[in-house]
This record gives sequence, C-alpha cells and structure tokens, in this order.
Amino acid sequence: MSRDVGSLQYKNDKVFRVLATIGVLLLAGCVTSPPVQEMSDARQAISAAEQANADRVAASSMADARRFLAEAERQIQEEAYGPARMNAVRAKNRAVLALRSTQPAAAD
Repeated sequence: MSRDVGSLQYKNDKVFRVLATIGVLLLAGCVTSPPVQEMSDARQAISAAEQANADRVAASSMADARRFLAEAERQIQEEAYGPARMNAVRAKNRAVLALRSTQPAAAD
C-alpha cells in the first residue's frame, strides 16, 4: 500500500513539473516576441497627432512620444522586447494625449 502511494506521488510530481515547464515556455514565448502591434499603434498615433498639428499645442507630449518610439526601436534591435513593448505603449499614449489637446473641449 505505501509503495502505491509513493508511486502516485512520483507521478503527480512529474506531471506538475511538465505542466510548470509548459507554462514557463508559453509565458516566455509571449514576452519574447517582438511588439509588432504596439509599434504600429504608436506610429499611427504619432502620425495622427502630427496631421492634427499637435506639435503646436502639445510639443512636450509629441517630443516624449517620439523619444519613447525611438527608444523602443533601439530596444527591438537589441531584442529587448519587453521594454520595447512598454515604450511603444508609452509612445502611443503620449501621442494620443497630444492629439486630444488639439481638439476643442466638449461643451457640458
């Protein structure tokens, strides 16, 4: 009887290790892929803000957006995809902020 319990424990440990390894590999795959969508979103947001002349009313936000995008591009070259993804999102957010500042305030 105790032999069966030990064998069952061994099988459970083995299954747990296999599942844990699969989980880590899946997570690593998500983190290590290039941030293609985030970079595209950032570029589109910056372009939209430029077309709305956001440089005139939100020069600081536009400068930040371009700086974050340039940093993300540099990080992609270094294959630092996690930080590149964060900087691409920051670039998009700053560009959206700049774009919003070009639009008149809504009347309440």
